Amino acid sequence: MTDLETAARELDAARESGTPCPPLRGRLLPEGDVESAYQVQQLQAQARWDRGERRVGAKIGLTSRAVQENFGVYQPDFGVLTDVMAVGDGVEVSTDRLLQPRVESEIAFVLGADLTDERITTVDLIRAVDHVLPAIEIVDSRIAGWDISIVDTVADNASSGLFVLGTTPRRLADVDLRLCGMVLEHAGEPVSVGAGAACLGNPLHALEWLAGTMARAGDPLRAGDVVLSGALGPMVPVTPGAAYEARISGLGSVRTCFSKDGGQ
Repeated sequence: MTDLETAARELDAARESGTPCPPLRGRLLPEGDVESAYQVQQLQAQARWDRGERRVGAKIGLTSRAVQENFGVYQPDFGVLTDVMAVGDGVEVSTDRLLQPRVESEIAFVLGADLTDERITTVDLIRAVDHVLPAIEIVDSRIAGWDISIVDTVADNASSGLFVLGTTPRRLADVDLRLCGMVLEHAGEPVSVGAGAACLGNPLHALEWLAGTMARAGDPLRAGDVVLSGALGPMVPVTPGAAYEARISGLGSVRTCFSKDGGQ
């Protein structure tokens, strides 16, 4: 078994057992080797397809300039979204499904057309987006203690867990994505605030990067795909038994809650 296969199996085992694994960098994957990390991500994705999951979109990470500087990288990363990762608005999430969950609020794009060209323009994006939704991403890490580098997070499907979409679709023409403000609340108190400009200056810029990247890789975004464009504010650790509501100006709200002791 190659180191890449071992890394993929360790991450899968951590997900199944609920016990995080040690960092991969410097052990199974070379420091800074993002290409190998994406190969590990692809191995896990194939295992998901073999289990009957289907791809429903993608998520973008590292869209904050400050976070990029912390990682020493200057472009985002991405992971895949599957049908099993989707959670309904307001539906309780079992903490047994997660290892070290955190929540963040994002803008989700839902595509109405394929984005197959390697060079994507803003006009191409506007034409392709059917609508936008408020979203909460429940991020998670299979790496012990969130001790991650760019290599660890990319290999771990961009530290993805689950995602929750709101139910108030809006057209792009009706929303200023750059200026829309976001507040994420727990027990009526704000725990994270931000705005669209925190996501690469505009969430459309993040979508442009992802669309071009995936088209060049031969796996383009397709009509019907959901794209989580990146956090509008800081991540917040999840408290078992807690509920979180995100409100994004012009888009509406979305809510998620967590079981206190396992659950469904």
